[in-house]
Amino acid sequence: MDWLTETKIPVGRTAAAIFDWLQENGAWFFDGLAIAMEAMIDAILWVLQAPPPLLVVAVFVAITWGLRRSWKPCLLVGLGFLFILNQGYWEETTESLTLVLSACVVCMAVGVPIGIAAAHRPRLYAAMRPVLDLMQTLPTFVYLIPAIVFFGIGMVPGLIATVIFVLPAPIRLTYLGVSSTPLPLLEAARAFGATAQQVLWKVELPYAAPQIMAGLTQTIMLSLSMVVIAALVGADGLGVPVVRALNQVNTSLGFESGIVIVVVAIMLDRMLNRGAAK
Repeated sequence: MDWLTETKIPVGRTAAAIFDWLQENGAWFFDGLAIAMEAMIDAILWVLQAPPPLLVVAVFVAITWGLRRSWKPCLLVGLGFLFILNQGYWEETTESLTLVLSACVVCMAVGVPIGIAAAHRPRLYAAMRPVLDLMQTLPTFVYLIPAIVFFGIGMVPGLIATVIFVLPAPIRLTYLGVSSTPLPLLEAARAFGATAQQVLWKVELPYAAPQIMAGLTQTIMLSLSMVVIAALVGADGLGVPVVRALNQVNTSLGFESGIVIVVVAIMLDRMLNRGAAK
């Protein structure tokens, strides 16, 4: 078997060369992207941290009522936030929610149009599938390396790594929703003289709305699962105490921060799970 290992395929060297080239020639793009991401993160963080915590809790409860029209999820969300305040993790929670909301804005703004384009162009989706599979199966820690190279340390590289990991979900679910639109609906719309844009906005997107909302839910949950990994590149949030507890072998801190992450995940799931029983 020595002959098989004598000539190694330069996978790592090729990737390093590509990243070096991008760093040298695309610095203007990455700097501009970092500025835009930083501005969005600061704006969302200000909205969550500037008002009194109880006012923010009331807003989230109101949003839950608007989405679910049931007092049970509202009560759960309210109690969840009060538990977070009781444990002293309000600032970390708002920082994690900022990362999640920022990732949602970017992923839905990019993923939904790509999913629509892929649904109308089967060859495009066939070419995209290996890339989407790679984005979802490549270990998430690998994303941190180019994120640090291009964006340094802080919330921005954590957001970029999160977006790369999460983006396939809205693309796939939007593609599934639009491509599964029944043919009789499309034929009826075209028979009445609907243009391609009218078919998209009045037939395909309304039919695909449940799948697109499922993509949003998946985006939120997958983004929340990245908070600990994002903390390794300097992103603030609930991942920071988890990493600190791991380094210090601090069981108390680890369980506190871990339970808070679970509470946040449950609250977000109950807020968005409109199909759940009331």
